[in-house]
Amino acid sequence: MKHILCLIALCLLASLPSSSHGQSPKNKQRVLILTDIENEPDDSESLVRLLTYANQLDIEGLVATTSIHLQKRVAPETIHRIVDAYGKVQPNLLKHEPGYPTAQALKALIKKGLPVYGMGGVGDGKDSEGSSWIIRQLEKPDSRPLWVSAWGGVNTLAQALWTIQKSRAPEQAEQLYRKLRVYTISDQDDSGPWIRKTFPSVFYVVSPGYGYEFATWRGINTNEPGTRPEYVSDAWLAENIQQGHGPLGAMYPDVAFGMEGDTPSFLNLIPNGLNAPEHPDWGGWGGRYVLQQPRLVPSRNKPASAPAEEPETRPIWTNAADSVLTPRTFMTTPSTSGPKPAKSTMATIWRWRTEFQNDFAARMDWCTKSYKEANHPPVPRLSHPENLTVKSGEMFYLRASDSTDPDGDSMSFRWMQYPEVGTYQGVILYENFVTNIYEARPIAPKVTSPQTIHFILKVTDKGTPALTRYKRVIVTVVP
Repeated sequence: MKHILCLIALCLLASLPSSSHGQSPKNKQRVLILTDIENEPDDSESLVRLLTYANQLDIEGLVATTSIHLQKRVAPETIHRIVDAYGKVQPNLLKHEPGYPTAQALKALIKKGLPVYGMGGVGDGKDSEGSSWIIRQLEKPDSRPLWVSAWGGVNTLAQALWTIQKSRAPEQAEQLYRKLRVYTISDQDDSGPWIRKTFPSVFYVVSPGYGYEFATWRGINTNEPGTRPEYVSDAWLAENIQQGHGPLGAMYPDVAFGMEGDTPSFLNLIPNGLNAPEHPDWGGWGGRYVLQQPRLVPSRNKPASAPAEEPETRPIWTNAADSVLTPRTFMTTPSTSGPKPAKSTMATIWRWRTEFQNDFAARMDWCTKSYKEANHPPVPRLSHPENLTVKSGEMFYLRASDSTDPDGDSMSFRWMQYPEVGTYQGVILYENFVTNIYEARPIAPKVTSPQTIHFILKVTDKGTPALTRYKRVIVTVVP
């Protein structure tokens, strides 16, 4: 009987669709969410999106917290309602990719911080189930870093760090600090600046301050001309997310203030071939950030209740700017004439908007559709290593002819240079200047010292919605 059961199990595994080979658990990013859910609808919106990627991330906590906008209560009950809705579609999601956890498993991760604002919740006697849970996850025998994705205030994390500092040996405490990767959506209480000053070894990504108009994360929902605003419109969300996509889509509330302002805090953790979580300066769906000690930017919409802002005391991962060419120009043109695109911190996110919105829409389709009725992402494959070394002035090949699509869809190919990321930011010439081809033949620039160039391959299928996956090739040019 055991042999028969094993044979059946092997046959079932072999029959899984080709796109359903999930992430190896050791390659998934660990993430713990801090959310001031019920402050406004965007936390609920972001949670719906997060759950559609629950198989590609190791979600290790869903902690209800306060913020400057929700100072006296926390709302874990809303997290429970959305996870319950996820549980109703989880069996259908498993038809498309393996690894989606049960609702019961996720509900065990829902915790709450103190219903207290900011540093008022940090100190002796201020432990909560949320802060204790953070310590427990940090102390797990897991060598992977723990990402804390903060959608509201971070005083629950601050209390965890306070307790670690007071109760662990300095060497042990330092090891835990270095396992942390924090991405906060601006500063929504006064404990964020305190963490950055008190724990200088904590990896911290933030657009600092209490004003939001200059923040990188605004690129998720800005609707300025040229940003493809139709992909964040009420009509697009109703058609592709909210209506006709089962119980989870029905839990996605209408937009108020701005769509999914918290989503950038986990978008860079999704394994799409572009994102590189340990390298925020390489850019990805969640934006691009550089390690620097920022100067304060005056804010026009700082809440009256926000504390006074003080200068940063050390370098943090923070705002960087990209210039984005027209959608048709994915490879740098030989001509340098004409107007230059303006640089923008928000562009580091909205430049990928069509792709990450279509990806979300496809996963919402997975909530209700069969495998054959839905679209699944292509699989780019390079014909060479992801790191190349070439000589100054020589032509070289970038090739991805072995790429495949699990649904048998036709595919488009786009090679682009990401100039802000490499050390060489000049114009790259090509022997075959054609954008839509699986093989590009760039000509290495003339250099007098080693320089790096980041090339991004975008492979997009012709399914509905069209889905994109990437490969990043880092080329070192030597004299």
